[in-house]
Amino acid sequence: MLVYEFIPNGTLFQLIHGRNETLQISFSTLLRIAHEAAEGLHFLHSYASPPIIHGDVKTSNILLDENYMAKVSDFGASVLAPSDKEQYVTMVQGTVGYLDPEYMQTCQLTEKSDVYSFGVILLEVLTGEATLKLYGPEEKRSLTSNFLSAMKQNDLCAVVASHIKEQERIELIRGLGELAQNCLDMCGSNRPSMKEVADELNRLRKLLLHPWLGLNTEEMETPADTSFQTENSIVEYPVLESQNLPIDSISSNYAR
Repeated sequence: MLVYEFIPNGTLFQLIHGRNETLQISFSTLLRIAHEAAEGLHFLHSYASPPIIHGDVKTSNILLDENYMAKVSDFGASVLAPSDKEQYVTMVQGTVGYLDPEYMQTCQLTEKSDVYSFGVILLEVLTGEATLKLYGPEEKRSLTSNFLSAMKQNDLCAVVASHIKEQERIELIRGLGELAQNCLDMCGSNRPSMKEVADELNRLRKLLLHPWLGLNTEEMETPADTSFQTENSIVEYPVLESQNLPIDSISSNYAR
């Protein structure tokens, strides 16, 4: 039996594609939600025992609590990560528009299948568009194909939502676009891991909060932040033991 807590703010899908004109959600909030969801998937892939592949990553499976904190949900298509690389899933499950093309060809579900689906989520955040359209020119009905075509032509701004283009720096938009492009690589082995995706989203969030840092922050040897300021509250994250960070240094570095 699965027991869920009450989720008053629905799903990320409803937040992005809802018709409530009075609800104004900032891009920083959307980026935070994406980061939290990436951290959740990273936990499933790396720290759950045994590791879990979600199998149906999409915006409607990211629930939002009273503080718009992300909760990855719906494990009906999930599988335990196979210990034997030759183990195959015989029946393809998932949602059209999010399915990894490599998974559809090989029937082998991997962590990189979740990464591909998460790349589609990043496109929804960037564009505000649904994954599939039933109208308009055929070449523009697929959000993924339309985005990859724009990236190939070096015209990312052609598909980015107008309010994001008007309010956010081009470095941030390009950084998120390139991350999505890497997630959507046709070859699963070329895609980043969910840890790498989460780390990059954390870096982009720091750029959003502190624009003077610039995108190239790799030389700055600072530990990952363990709490983030949201519009209504501070969300605290537990520090994984594998980071080997002393508690004293964490509390002193991140005291608000």
